[in-house]
Amino acid sequence: MDINFDAAYPIYEQVIEEIKKELVRGELRPGEKLPSQRKLAKKIEVNPNTVQRAYREMEQRGLVETKRGRGTFIKDDDQVMIEIKKDMADTAVKEFIDEMISLGFKKDDILEKINRNLKRRDQDE
Repeated sequence: MDINFDAAYPIYEQVIEEIKKELVRGELRPGEKLPSQRKLAKKIEVNPNTVQRAYREMEQRGLVETKRGRGTFIKDDDQVMIEIKKDMADTAVKEFIDEMISLGFKKDDILEKINRNLKRRDQDE
């Protein structure tokens, strides 16, 4: 896990987002054990309390579960994965649209650019 931290957002939230991205990309799987809080803190060079808060928040959001004496595990629940993928996709699309509108593009221009780039991507594959 490599995170380029953005000073505009709380670090613990960025840790959560990175774990969610790893889940969506298949780098982490439901039921998989996460590194200990101390080990992850050392790896990403943050205070262990920051990782502790991220793990606690993820548990409250139903993303992970802590098994006493065994560690913290990604919740083995297909519905959780579906929700994470949906939420992350919706967020990415909203941010893209907001940025395009802030650059002065209209709806038709945005759709045309998306379609053109999707066609180009299909040709490259």
